[in-house]
Amino acid sequence: MAVLLGSTPLLLSGASTAAQEPSGPRPVQSARPLTLPTFHPPAADTGIFSPAPLPPASGIRRADGAPGRDYWQQRVDYTIQVTLDTSTQRVSGTESIRYTNNSPDTLRFVWMQLDQNLFRAGSTGSLLGASGSRVDGAEFKGGFEIEGVTQCSGAAGQRGGGAVTTGRKTRKKPSTNEGSTAPLSPCPAVTLKTRVDGTMMYMDLVRPIPPGGTTVFTLTYAFNVPEQGAGRMGRDGSLYQIAQWYPRMAVYDDINGWNTDQYLGQGEFYLEYGNIDYEVTLPAGYLVAGTGVLQNPADVLTATQRERLAAALKSDTTVHILLEPELRSAAALAPGGVLTWRFRAENVRDAAWAASPEYLWDASGWEGVMIQAYYRPFAAETWKDAARMSRHSIQEYSTRWLRYPYPQVSAVEGPVSGMEYPMLTMGFRGAGAHDLYQIVTHEIGHNWYPMIVGSDERRHAWMDEGFDTFINTFAEESYWKQGDSTPIDERKPVVRMDQTPTAQPIMTPADRYRGGNLRSLAYVKPSVMLLALRNKVLPPTVFDSAFREYTRRWAFKHPQPADFFRTVEEVSGRDLSWFWRGFFYTTAVLDQSVESVNQEVGGPTEVTLTNLGDAVMPVELQLAFDDGTKDLVKLPVEIWYRGDRYVHEDRSGKTLVEAQVNPDGTFPDAVATNDAWKAGDPGLERTSTESSAGDERR
Repeated sequence: MAVLLGSTPLLLSGASTAAQEPSGPRPVQSARPLTLPTFHPPAADTGIFSPAPLPPASGIRRADGAPGRDYWQQRVDYTIQVTLDTSTQRVSGTESIRYTNNSPDTLRFVWMQLDQNLFRAGSTGSLLGASGSRVDGAEFKGGFEIEGVTQCSGAAGQRGGGAVTTGRKTRKKPSTNEGSTAPLSPCPAVTLKTRVDGTMMYMDLVRPIPPGGTTVFTLTYAFNVPEQGAGRMGRDGSLYQIAQWYPRMAVYDDINGWNTDQYLGQGEFYLEYGNIDYEVTLPAGYLVAGTGVLQNPADVLTATQRERLAAALKSDTTVHILLEPELRSAAALAPGGVLTWRFRAENVRDAAWAASPEYLWDASGWEGVMIQAYYRPFAAETWKDAARMSRHSIQEYSTRWLRYPYPQVSAVEGPVSGMEYPMLTMGFRGAGAHDLYQIVTHEIGHNWYPMIVGSDERRHAWMDEGFDTFINTFAEESYWKQGDSTPIDERKPVVRMDQTPTAQPIMTPADRYRGGNLRSLAYVKPSVMLLALRNKVLPPTVFDSAFREYTRRWAFKHPQPADFFRTVEEVSGRDLSWFWRGFFYTTAVLDQSVESVNQEVGGPTEVTLTNLGDAVMPVELQLAFDDGTKDLVKLPVEIWYRGDRYVHEDRSGKTLVEAQVNPDGTFPDAVATNDAWKAGDPGLERTSTESSAGDERR
């Protein structure tokens, strides 16, 4: 999801999470590391450098972080037809779900997500939000209304695939991401026994689904569109931004089996891949933008609009598809009382759409990708550049990380402050160009994480928001360096992470974040730590190679944190257990300090460094001498192997006047006031006559 309103940019220092710095140097008051889950026999080494608590590797998930030869995931294809009744603000329709069981297990029941149930009065999510909040259901009659679910019960409803070996057994299984989309043979449909539990529904199958088998579920449903859909959908007058609009199959995976965590509003989603064919019927005069490719443009667009779109696909500048004067003219609209818009999206994990009778429409192209922006006239002052912003974002992320695999992307303006879906992003008007670009590039970046790299957003929000905030850094820098009249501010990714009693590890599930920790733990801290890993621990080219490899390996798959950690270590050739342990699994913080300086006549100058926090990092030590010269000393993290004090010897023979750790301020050091020593500072300087017998030299 996008930048939170009222906050400083997520790429910057977390000012709202800043710990109050003491007036003088002292150890940071940090929380002790939490007790970690153990997936290996207890070891004597339990310190910061001990092995990270990763689950054991297997044939499904390899020790190098790649999917194994036995990796599997389910496939779900949807066919949906809905009608939007703008008089009652209600969506109703039918849904057919083709479910393919690629697992080695026979499924005797399945689970389905009913996200709209968040908006029922008295839902768990509404009870967690304050009255009047975006998930408050006290006055709104929402939620899915499902008449019944049927399953194709005959043998014709089952389909197997090719052979796959799991251990010593061979079973039938179609390709993980390439299933047949041809209709199954007709078979009798039997109504299933179901049980609704909040935003989840249990379905007892009349015919179990064997490994490699396929079955079809059908249902009829409806729901009232909430005005505020937890910041992920909603309506504003005649404009609708529709998401979580169809019952969706829960993920069944090799880690948790059925993923049945409730949708409470703060955590997001975890979904299976497949093809989605959908139809939206609504009043003529509405312009619809959606996930996928419009299948019937001749039915809903004018000839002029179709000609402009064809030109836009080949243009690297913005083409206006629908202008404001045309918006007021009936000639700009296809005839009819109601129109049906048909879309098809291939190999996606979700779909969403937006509709308004007031949308202006811009488009351009990049290497065959159609890039579109939809916005109302009152938002034109900022949104007139949205297509250009979107184009730059697609080009940046495609060039740096992974080629964008879809045929189009659409940015749609509306009441949702910022939300992402495959090929479609939602954003509000924005306060200006910088504000809008931050929203647009963030939401488009989510097409990579988690839409292409399909992580579990509900349990591991940082693999969604943190990764996206990290890649946004480069997109913002490159966009504003193109000569825009308002250059980007000079910014340093420094963070003073909150060490109050509400502190939690990054690995905390999103719905369990306390207070304002969503912003700091899902967005800011992961991004800052990845930048530190890239710029201070590993060479940038090495980190970028590892991040690209992780993206390539897990595109259209379901990675876990261990898969990311192991991939980075495999590609970089470095054991980074101390990094994951300190900054992801615990609330440990970094506090490097210059403890003292001892300048002996005729001997080396000794600079004593201390690590006062529970986390460790390499050290950058800048030495300034009385002749005006400076020397930057880079020390590896291994200097902390034997304790929290290290003595550096300078043998230049020059007189030292200042020593400072973290001189550029880009390490996530929690207390800056103890970073430097200056000649003459009382309590810090030792003369050549003072004893240093107690020092431990390394």
